[in-house]
Amino acid sequence: MGVCFLKIAMASDHAGYELKGEIKKWLEAQGHEVLDFGTDSTESCDLSDYVYPASLAVARGEADRGIFVDGVGYGSALIANRIYGLTAAVCQDPFCAKLARQHTDSNVLCIGGKIIGPGIALEIVNVWMHTDPITDVPKYTRRNEKVKAITEKHLKKLSEI
Repeated sequence: MGVCFLKIAMASDHAGYELKGEIKKWLEAQGHEVLDFGTDSTESCDLSDYVYPASLAVARGEADRGIFVDGVGYGSALIANRIYGLTAAVCQDPFCAKLARQHTDSNVLCIGGKIIGPGIALEIVNVWMHTDPITDVPKYTRRNEKVKAITEKHLKKLSEI
């Protein structure tokens, strides 16, 4: 289990700005490269202006994974999951982060800056970054293949847009 050094796309809105900074600092201290798509302040802004370009960076392979922070996490996941190739999970505790990686191989983590503080957030990120997907259990493979089939049916690849 584990991770080498990864390139992480990060984005937030005003509600997640401070927590994004804490997570970014921790990721960089661990040796990861962070691509910060903003926002750069606590001034009110629209989440999609930052999460959408960060999501595209993950989808294009310019970043290995994404970590997005907004008020509760769901807005970021809503945006990211509309992009082909992204599997975004909202996690508010380390157990959910572990399952998000093990069961769905999520490549985007969404966290709520109004819901959790930096201590638990960093533990969530740590678990999510260091958990590998389960690939040798047929039920998880089957379930993920079904989700991929839905994606193929309803989302366009970036190369087709």
